[in-house]
Amino acid sequence: MASRTTPSRSTPSRSTPSGSSSSSSSSSISRTRVGKYELGRTLGEGTFAKVKFARNVEKGESVAIKVIDKEKVLKNKMIAQIKREISTMKLIKHPNVIRMIEVMASKTKIYFVLELVTGGELFDKISSTGRLKEDEARKYFQQLINAVDYCHSRGVYHRDLKPENLLLDANGTLKVSDFGLSALPQQVREDGLLHTTCGTPNYVAPEVINNKGYDGAKADLWSCGVILFVLMAGYLPFEDSNLTSLYKKHNMPPESLFFDDKQIFKAEFTCPPWFSASAKKLIKRILDPKPATESKNLVVERKEEEPKNPVTMNAFELISTSQGLNLGSLFEKQMGLVKRKTRFTSKCSANDIVTKIEAAAGPLGFDVKKNNYKV
Repeated sequence: MASRTTPSRSTPSRSTPSGSSSSSSSSSISRTRVGKYELGRTLGEGTFAKVKFARNVEKGESVAIKVIDKEKVLKNKMIAQIKREISTMKLIKHPNVIRMIEVMASKTKIYFVLELVTGGELFDKISSTGRLKEDEARKYFQQLINAVDYCHSRGVYHRDLKPENLLLDANGTLKVSDFGLSALPQQVREDGLLHTTCGTPNYVAPEVINNKGYDGAKADLWSCGVILFVLMAGYLPFEDSNLTSLYKKHNMPPESLFFDDKQIFKAEFTCPPWFSASAKKLIKRILDPKPATESKNLVVERKEEEPKNPVTMNAFELISTSQGLNLGSLFEKQMGLVKRKTRFTSKCSANDIVTKIEAAAGPLGFDVKKNNYKV
């Protein structure tokens, strides 16, 4: 099983690595340069890599650079894993996934230039507050599911989802990071399953530990269920000790402590009394130890028939779009359905509006497609 080293807050080294150049600023402080990037303080440190703050000297843009030691990678036979991580991150462009800007290399180092996220780990937020209110937990869970669903649509399975790998930007937007253990379609065997046992013990699905093959999407979903439980409870479902106290007492990641795989195989856990009925129901459906029944519990989206022509509205339908003037409730039986819609009016033409939507969506990492008058 693989787990990540806790980030270090140590002072960065000022030495110049092989393959990069060093330049002096007006204040005569020597700074390391890698291509067009000037490296700064260390943001985090693991076994094989350091993550450093950096600045694009041409654009003035702040980024994060993951510096990987080639010698350690070769020694631990991790070349294939590094190549897979690069391929994975090039496939994914989503507002809730860390964006890879470019990859560089020197004789001794590999450099991943990444989007800079300054809000810290979601784990830190849980550690400081103990637990989140349900509305806040729901917000992060929705963003997590959006990101994971997008990854799965591209054939990417993360396989190490946990609060430490979920970062927050300055606006509190969740960003999935660390695709070092991810799997691509090429790794799926003839039986349609993945077979590499990996992940972080208390977040890993029981079928992954079972060594009989597993569905990457369902395994990721299990991890998402554990994360939702942790967000709302402040502790893990398959251990009794509080995350915060463990972290402070042992000064190490809590997933390495008191791990009991028997609890996970049987999905033995109890939801705290402050969980709402709907939250309990959702978590229990996700944390089903049998992957076959887990999929039956999930909501299935149904695609509506696409109209062949743009939908037109008569005067009465147009008036009814105003909530205060909608008389439908007088004639229709209420079915308890919730529909989320956004309507607006504009003096601009439809083409102008669509063009502006495309311009706004591009920088967020969305692809724009048009089909049957819909964008």
